Amino acid sequence: MGLNDSSPGAMRNGRGLSDQWAESVVVRPRTTERHITVHKRLVLGFAASILTLIVVTAVAVALSVRYEECSGRDSEGLPAEPGSRGGTPRLNGSRADRTGEDEQPWKNSRLPGTLRPRHYDLRLNVCMDNFTFSGEVSIELECLNATRFIVLHADRLEVDRVSVTVEGGASGRQLSKPGGGVIRVHRHFAHAANQMYVLVLHRELKPLRLYRLNISYDAAIEDELLGFFRSSYTQNRERRYLAVTQFSPIHARKAFPCFDEPVYKATFSLGLRHDAQYASLSNMPVESSSLSDEDGWLTNMFARTPRMSTYYLAWAVCNFTFRETQTDGGVTIRLYARPDAISSGSGDYALHITERLLGFYQDFFKVQYSLPKLDLLAVPKHPYAAMENWGLSVFVEQKILLDADVSSSSYQMELTMVVVHEICHQWFGDLVTPMWWEDVWLKEGFAHFFEYVGTDFLFPKWNMEKQRFLTDVLHEVMLLDGLSSSHPISQEVEQATDIDRVFDWIAYKKGAALIRMLANVMGRTLFQKGLNDYLLSHMYSNAARDDLWNKLTQAMRSEGRDIDIGEMMDRWTLQMGYPVITISKNQSQQLPTHYIIVTQEHFLYGQEVKKNLSLQWQVPLTVALGNSSSVYSERLLWINNNTEIHRLGRMDDNSWLLGNINQTGYFRVNYDLQNWKLLIQQLHTRPQVISVGNRAGLIDDAFNLARAGYLPQGVPLQLIGYLPEETSFLPWHAASRALYQLDKLLDRTDEYRLFSDYVLKQVASRYHQLGWPTYGPGTEASVLQASYQTEELQRELIMLACSFGNKQCHRQAVAFISDWISSNKNRIPPNIRDVVYCTGVSLMDEDVWEFIWMKFHSTSVVSEKKILLEALTCSDNTFLLNRLLNLSLTSDLVPEQDVIDVIIHVGRNPQGRNLAWKYFREKWDVLNARYGEALFMNSKLISGVTEFLNTDTELDELKDFIQSSGVGAGPALPRALEIVEGNVRWHRLHRRQFYQWLRKPPSSSLG
Repeated sequence: MGLNDSSPGAMRNGRGLSDQWAESVVVRPRTTERHITVHKRLVLGFAASILTLIVVTAVAVALSVRYEECSGRDSEGLPAEPGSRGGTPRLNGSRADRTGEDEQPWKNSRLPGTLRPRHYDLRLNVCMDNFTFSGEVSIELECLNATRFIVLHADRLEVDRVSVTVEGGASGRQLSKPGGGVIRVHRHFAHAANQMYVLVLHRELKPLRLYRLNISYDAAIEDELLGFFRSSYTQNRERRYLAVTQFSPIHARKAFPCFDEPVYKATFSLGLRHDAQYASLSNMPVESSSLSDEDGWLTNMFARTPRMSTYYLAWAVCNFTFRETQTDGGVTIRLYARPDAISSGSGDYALHITERLLGFYQDFFKVQYSLPKLDLLAVPKHPYAAMENWGLSVFVEQKILLDADVSSSSYQMELTMVVVHEICHQWFGDLVTPMWWEDVWLKEGFAHFFEYVGTDFLFPKWNMEKQRFLTDVLHEVMLLDGLSSSHPISQEVEQATDIDRVFDWIAYKKGAALIRMLANVMGRTLFQKGLNDYLLSHMYSNAARDDLWNKLTQAMRSEGRDIDIGEMMDRWTLQMGYPVITISKNQSQQLPTHYIIVTQEHFLYGQEVKKNLSLQWQVPLTVALGNSSSVYSERLLWINNNTEIHRLGRMDDNSWLLGNINQTGYFRVNYDLQNWKLLIQQLHTRPQVISVGNRAGLIDDAFNLARAGYLPQGVPLQLIGYLPEETSFLPWHAASRALYQLDKLLDRTDEYRLFSDYVLKQVASRYHQLGWPTYGPGTEASVLQASYQTEELQRELIMLACSFGNKQCHRQAVAFISDWISSNKNRIPPNIRDVVYCTGVSLMDEDVWEFIWMKFHSTSVVSEKKILLEALTCSDNTFLLNRLLNLSLTSDLVPEQDVIDVIIHVGRNPQGRNLAWKYFREKWDVLNARYGEALFMNSKLISGVTEFLNTDTELDELKDFIQSSGVGAGPALPRALEIVEGNVRWHRLHRRQFYQWLRKPPSSSLG
């Protein structure tokens, strides 16, 4: 302390003490006495210097220890340095540099980017007796930026031991010391808020060096359908168990510590040890197996995977059996399922089409399937329809097992499309993975689009991409995307809690619709060329939307077509919603009659909601002229502005305009009332002049434009007056969907019979003409036949007739049910069983409900089980509906993944709507706890229960519910609120006009 007083410069710089002494030597006289004094002072000064250095060193060490203690705390610590960024770093760059590393990187929502995993060596001991497992993971890490922290993901894992060693240089050069050096771990701890695990090291990891992180841990095999979870089934009256993984999107961390973000691709070597009565599966084939002499347990070592994201790693422990086939290229395909399902041949259909689909995708993408095998695993319980784990795709049984004798054509079609979707993911998802969740549509949109393209390859006469795509994808998603609560297809994702919300129909269905629009603009050849370049450039890696746009633009320019795909598509992917394009003939005397006026504006259902006038799209509008005998002068126009004038062709008073030919574009089309009148007249006289796709599109656009207030209510009702002449399934299906929406708005109004009678009038003649299908040996309906479209039309007409109260339809359904009960032989044709079951339960007594309930429990056919359960929700008896609701949630009599469907279907029943709405609110905490983490499930439940609420009282109840319980439901509740507000608004603004038109003679004019 005295030293500091006599030499104030000593602590200011490293030369202060010696400089001061040097100065005194120079200026004072050099006498002997003075020399001695100076010598003493030099000795004392030197001693003081040594003492000062010791003190400074001690203080520095103390501060260093204190800092590490603070850094190791979960809830406290030093703040980040001023200026440190809190963004979302990419793997190839870090927010931290050598001198300014984030002092608590585990408190950020994203991993810090200082380390990159190269390989995981994972060993698991799986105990099926008590549903626990222990694991050891060894991760080879490459250091990208110097750091003293290792931060990775872990959730619900009890970490036992950790260690870190130096491996060598990133180039593969090994250290001179064998095995590398051990790096001391000062502290390790979990940071539960971000599901991260942190190791604080005693010294820094150096860039371009390799390290090995070893962690041993214990965990439970959960019962909640995510991570590594268990399931069960009954075989020969014995309950058997299996355990399987579901890691997407962020649940690999529940099974092993890992860098659980898509961009951190690595290779994986997996070993599974378990009781020898079970078999185990993973992404790759078993490389070696061994039985322990001590306990008889089996250890399977699986081959090393290619580079892939953590959420595509998968494994299963089960005692299933399998059937297999092999492609011409030598890929082994196996389908694993319950032994009785395999022996009955229920998996054969999926196995057969998978073999064909691998060949189709390899030919289409010009990229080979990358793995030596592909397993399809059918499990009794799963949160989703399926999951595309690379080489081990997992399906819920209902989406992959088919009994041809009792399954309907619609069930077979749905199953087919699920398989087509998952196989596509082996390229779009597994091979090339979106860099981050904001572009999840890059994989889900492509897989959803190829559901229809791939199914057309399997069954060309189904014509899925040109027909069913319109009603099941385009029309479906435009209902959601026309809401002000919609969102862009590419969304910013910061927190883990935000990831679930990007997995919605906007990502899947809008993604598919935009890809279809783009494919039609480019043409199939250039589209395929661009996709091939994209896959080859990014295989075993990650990609963002700009990577796709660049490859597609290059493909276009290779053929001399100078279209910037990125500039065009960013308008569609970065903006919410879609435009309504209004086409009208030029009414100005200053322009010739062959000019048309085209406008675009943001389509919204709520006219009271202020439109965003700044939204504009680059619209590829196909437009044509038509008359009573033909369509002509078809052209592609690019609409970039709010209003444009284009030359088309000479028109007279009888010529009509038709936009969005075959509905390839993602937008609605409106016309002036005179053009609507001409189109309706054409449909009533010669409908076949307009293509089947455009007939369906006109129906869908008219009903939705009227609902949003762009058209008078009478326009769509007069338009469907032509339906008695319609012979194709698709327009009937489009009308059925629109009428179903109206039915749920009107089914509790006093004048409902006006509406139902009008619908029955349109249905009657075609329904009686096609009649009912027959059922007997050799006459079972089969979608493999060319008559698929006819069978689907027949089913659609029967469903409409029975739903809206056709007496003959009711009698036939009751007769079928009565015959089944009396003979105990089900002679109801598979294609209409769901309609007959529901109609019978709604019309007949409680004994019929009990009979269906008994059959639901006794059948082992998954497709039959599904429609029997739905039929139970059709009863008019509220006591039975309430009993079903309570049994579904409080017992194991209803499969866990079917509980939500029970609640939704009860809510669709007019007699059960209030019951389901009340039950949903009372049980919300239980439902949210059970399904809150599962993608889609909460959103599906909220939408299904609320979408048909339409009174002021129900709207107030929904607002109260949102205020009290809205946390944790993401965007589903705001969307539900907007839909119900729209329902109430429609009643207030349009119901009177709607019923007024129905009272008029059919020949009345538009309006």
